[in-house]
Amino acid sequence: MGDIYLATDDVLGREVAVKALADRYAADESIRQRFKREALSAARLSSEPGAITIYDVGEWEGRPFIVMEHLAGGSLEERLRRESAQPPARVVAWLEQAAAALDAAHRHGVVHRDVKPANLLLNDRGEVRVADFGIASAAGMDSMTLTGTVLGTAGYLSPEQAQGERAGPASDVYSLAVVAYELLSGHRPFENDSPTAEAAAHANAPVPSITAGRHDLPPELDGVFQRALAKDPRRRHGSAQEFVADLRDALRRSAATTVAFAPPTPPLSRRERSSTTRFLLPLALLLAAGAIGAVLAVVLTSGGSGPSVITRTVAGPRGTTTIRQTTTAPAPPPPPPPPPAVSGNGHALNDQGYSRIQSGDYAGAVPLLQQAVRQLQGTGPADLYEGYANYNLGYALYRLGRCSEAIPYLRRAEHLEPDRTEPRSIRQRAQHC
Repeated sequence: MGDIYLATDDVLGREVAVKALADRYAADESIRQRFKREALSAARLSSEPGAITIYDVGEWEGRPFIVMEHLAGGSLEERLRRESAQPPARVVAWLEQAAAALDAAHRHGVVHRDVKPANLLLNDRGEVRVADFGIASAAGMDSMTLTGTVLGTAGYLSPEQAQGERAGPASDVYSLAVVAYELLSGHRPFENDSPTAEAAAHANAPVPSITAGRHDLPPELDGVFQRALAKDPRRRHGSAQEFVADLRDALRRSAATTVAFAPPTPPLSRRERSSTTRFLLPLALLLAAGAIGAVLAVVLTSGGSGPSVITRTVAGPRGTTTIRQTTTAPAPPPPPPPPPAVSGNGHALNDQGYSRIQSGDYAGAVPLLQQAVRQLQGTGPADLYEGYANYNLGYALYRLGRCSEAIPYLRRAEHLEPDRTEPRSIRQRAQHC
């Protein structure tokens, strides 16, 4: 429909993208109107998060054009082509940004109708912006297309679009779900060499399991996609953001089976700590006495170098008897072997640290989780595991009484997982311990 140029804004000295209607379409008045309509739709959304910013609209030598922000990160289509499936945390971050733009468009009465990876562009910070509302349907404006005309891309068409029916907000939710399916699995749900067959499958075929052939994806995702890709638009999620929230929750539930947050056990009060100390002290003395007895038994029964004399007084029927026994002290035990070197990626280290927490070994968990946090931070879009690792480290430090050290990690976990209540709860307790 158009040609896109990289240009320079001479006034502000910045790079911009200029989309001009192609010469072969410029003479067609209906297409010219559609192009201008794109400019209007995009400009109405320009201030919304996740939408591309429009700087100017004009016409040059009979060709209408739009000046918009230049996004240097390429498209998600290019990312998929280079790398195939993406990490779930990165996918969720991208989808949240796209969903915010689509829901904003729907509030403005604009339906995109061509949501696909090629229209999801990345800026230099790795954030998604939704582009190309060129075939959008704006409320309050006469339709540019007739019923029965299919607009969109076959691989991402909703069933109603594939059947030539009018698209609505639920159609964009469906297409975004197809994008999500592809980003997570590396392929579209109804992928086919024939665009016609693929479009027909959207309208008629059951939704395939996303876990088929992908054992690293949790089965909890299937229920989310069954709803998002429902044939009936009324059965889908009510908004793009609702779909992404459902997807995120499914990933969290799956992750919780192996890397869930440590249980937020409440700390002991001062009275409880005092009472516990009074109880533990005699027990500790008994254990110490038992340990001494065990050492004495070893001294009396084992050989070695260096004689020693043990004196015992024994009471009997004719008084007391003193017994002097000469024995040898045991050789000192060899030094313990050094602890195994900590290895593994951030995910594995977090899992190991969490296992230590579950067993009550908070001191042993700390070095594992410290290394997990170091490996997971600054690796691009936030990883779910980074939130888990920061929380688990903060929790372990808190349980060790190192509250001031725990607070920064708990704050970081709050930032990464704002919907979670545990990091905030433990941080508040740590601030008063």
